[in-house]
This record gives sequence, structure tokens and C-alpha cells, in this order.
Amino acid sequence: MAIFLNENSRVLVQGMTGSEGMKHTNRMIASGTNIVAGVNPRKAGESVEVQGQSSPVYGTVAEAMAATGADVSVVFVPPAFTKAAVVEAIEASIPLCVVITEGVPVHDTAYFYALAAQSATTRIIGPNCPGLISPDKSNAGIIPATIAKSGRIGLVSKSGTLTYQMMYELRDIGFSTAVGIGGDPIIGTTHIDCLQAFQDDPETDAIVMIGEIGGDAEERAAAYIKENTTKPVVGYVAGFTAPEGKTMGHAGAIVSGSSGTAAAKQEALEAVGVKVGKTPSETARLMREVIEAL
Repeated sequence: MAIFLNENSRVLVQGMTGSEGMKHTNRMIASGTNIVAGVNPRKAGESVEVQGQSSPVYGTVAEAMAATGADVSVVFVPPAFTKAAVVEAIEASIPLCVVITEGVPVHDTAYFYALAAQSATTRIIGPNCPGLISPDKSNAGIIPATIAKSGRIGLVSKSGTLTYQMMYELRDIGFSTAVGIGGDPIIGTTHIDCLQAFQDDPETDAIVMIGEIGGDAEERAAAYIKENTTKPVVGYVAGFTAPEGKTMGHAGAIVSGSSGTAAAKQEALEAVGVKVGKTPSETARLMREVIEAL
């Protein structure tokens, strides 16, 4: 069944006509995603030829939704314009808005995060994320569609690259959905949101969760797993060798004192029965053992 995204999802692309938007629209269509429209106020009324199909471009998200029945938006716009694009999507009540853009000011994210929560209709994934893929069904974002087939593992990850690596390591088993939630200090969808959705998804048998240093998201996820998750969870925490006080890669990945360290997160997860690998490859091996035991 997959979570958040399936073969019936109708996807529009905000910023489709830009270079990144066009490149990844091509890839999404090639992987079977139903792209129904683009949105660009300056190019409204035009249409774009992608992979042999003509996609109309609308001036606003609301117009695109009314004309095409789109229920997912993927945002490929520069950081300075991301807030306006996401606010527009929320105000149009799109159910899912996937924000790929890196470098969005945290103040802007805080604004549209609060607006989405208030709306109670729009789920945001990201920003600064690779999006999500339900292999062989639909792909909203930049995750390569050729890595892994459809299967019974659910994947949630703060890191884009580690998402790809984990999918590759377990490609023969396959994934119901893989979600890259992003590594910024404020993100629209958390580990916990995905854990809950995977728990409720009959086509997901086991869950792999990739976290990283900084913040307390993994500790909170551990507390959630203890109370609510019956499916087996395997984890990996990036950043065991990270120096204290230095931001590593993502804006949210910073250790201060013992707070946010990989060791502290590993301890919290193992305390609730989550097996944690020291490397992505070891994590994949642990997941294989879990799947074989099911």
C-alpha cells in the first residue's frame, strides 16, 4: 500500500520550468510518476514537453489543482522563494507538499511549518530533503528510481545519501516507501510521523530508521517506538566520529555536550529494543536478519 505516496498520486511540480525542476521532472516521469502539471506564475498558459508527454503550466497551485486534481506538490524553487511557494501550496490545501530545496532560512520554515499545522490539511516533507519514493508506484523528489524494487521494508531517513545507500544494500528485499525527511532544524514530517504511518501500513513488515547527530529526534522516536510500534525497527545514527560543537553537513547536525551525540542516540534506541548498526552495511545486515526471522 505504501505511505503518503502511491500509484494514484497526481503530482504537480512548482518550479518545473527551471533547470533542476525540469531535470527531475524528466526522471520522475521516467520512473512512472503521474506528473499532471507544472506551476510557474511567469509561464502560465504554456505547456512543457517532457518524456513525450505534454504537461500544462499554471500560474498558481490552486488553478493547477482545480484543473488536474493534483494532490501532491514537489517544490523545486530557490531558497528565497520557497516560503511563498509552500505557503501557496498550503493555502490551496494540497494534501502533500515535498520541499526539496536546500538552504531555506529556518525562520521561513518555521512560518510555513506553523501554517501547515494550523491548516490540518497539508503534510510537508522537508525542506532540504530528497523527497520520497514508493518503488514501482510513484516518486516525488530526487531519489533515483532504479536503486531498489518494491518490497516490505519501510525506510525513514534524515540523510539523502544514506537513504540511497540503504536502499541499495537492501535492494533485493525492496521497500514499501522510502522517505527522506531532511536534516534541517525544523522539518515538516518527523521520524515519528513515518513510524506511525509504517506501523499502520499492512504492506510494511519492518522499518529501518536512519538518524544523525544533533537535536533529540531519535531519542523522541525511541520513546514513541516503546509505546506504539510493534513492527521490528532497525536503526543507524550517522556521526559517531563527529567533533563537538561543529555543524556536520546538515544545519541540524551539531553536538553540544553529551546532548545529540550518536552514542546517546544509540543508547536510547537500543534501550527500547531497536537494533543499531555501527555502519550502514551493518545496519542492512541486521535488517536482513530481521526479515529472515519474520
